[in-house]
Amino acid sequence: MFYRKPLEERIADRVAARRPLEEGKTFEHGPAKFVFISLIVAVVLMHVVGVAIVMAFA
Repeated sequence: MFYRKPLEERIADRVAARRPLEEGKTFEHGPAKFVFISLIVAVVLMHVVGVAIVMAFA
């Protein structure tokens, strides 16, 4: 009834329309960058708190 391109062709068209990545840019997706930095900050804070607790009881 309604003509629609196959999924592979639609994805290929979308990828072809994107501008090329800039040199040195690691994350092109903002939310992925936010999640990555949040996880790193959380791990660092857990380590600092853990070391502080161990030092308080030692």
